[in-house]
Amino acid sequence: MRIHAIQTGFVKIKTAQVEGQGHGFARRLAIFTDRDWTEWLPTYAWAIEHKEGVIVVDTGQGAHLLETGASYHPFARWEVSFRIDREEEIGPQLRALGIGSHDVKKVVLTHLHMDHDGGLAHFQNSEILVASGELRTASGWAGRIRGYFPNRWPSWFDPTALELAAEPFGPFARSRRLTQAGDIVAVATPGHTANHLSVLVQQEDGTMFFLAGDTSYNERLMLAGMVDGVSADEGISSSTLNSIRTFSQAHPTVYLPTHDPQSAVRLANKQVVGPAKSLAPHETPELG
Repeated sequence: MRIHAIQTGFVKIKTAQVEGQGHGFARRLAIFTDRDWTEWLPTYAWAIEHKEGVIVVDTGQGAHLLETGASYHPFARWEVSFRIDREEEIGPQLRALGIGSHDVKKVVLTHLHMDHDGGLAHFQNSEILVASGELRTASGWAGRIRGYFPNRWPSWFDPTALELAAEPFGPFARSRRLTQAGDIVAVATPGHTANHLSVLVQQEDGTMFFLAGDTSYNERLMLAGMVDGVSADEGISSSTLNSIRTFSQAHPTVYLPTHDPQSAVRLANKQVVGPAKSLAPHETPELG
């Protein structure tokens, strides 16, 4: 099993979004009053070559989204900036790796923000999995107000609602196995969005790769327990970060957020988060 880090362009955001400033409503308002921007940050998607078929986690940015109504939402216009060329989209990059669209059996979206679902157009032949609560949040007029514009998705977009069972996986209260082998698991990591999920990949040597979406913008913030500026519930987001730390202290874990400039380096070097005990091949963490 092999994991590929696929960088789909860059994003620049307000520093108050990366690291929340203040608490409560003031923390969320700070994004709009902040005048400071981050440097250009990568936007990673992930491709897992598995014996049961390729699984893609998030699809990254799409160049076409910069030309659609999605860019007219106030947040997209004034609080975030994207940079991507057509050849940087996930489809062409997968083909360069020898992975065709028919090879991708499943696409799992950590959440439905445009820098995570922007490459969906390349996966018409794949099953698209989205947390059921995330689909509800993105639907209807309320979804449009939140920035989920249907015209940014392909006309054929009809995702499968992924229901996470009340089955703990380590410190994570809800989970769902994504492979028959049980070596790829989706876990609930609410915070950045209310129904955000992450994907854990266990290799034969026991190393756990934590495809974290936007649970935090980098590893340092996760270790410090720093909530971002957009999470609706600070307590829930903080609890998720604590669960990730608890998991990584118990198991050899490579933490891979979408926008961390060091994610691809940690993946290549199998750089784990702190000391952790080893797992036997295909052994799952103790539940509860």
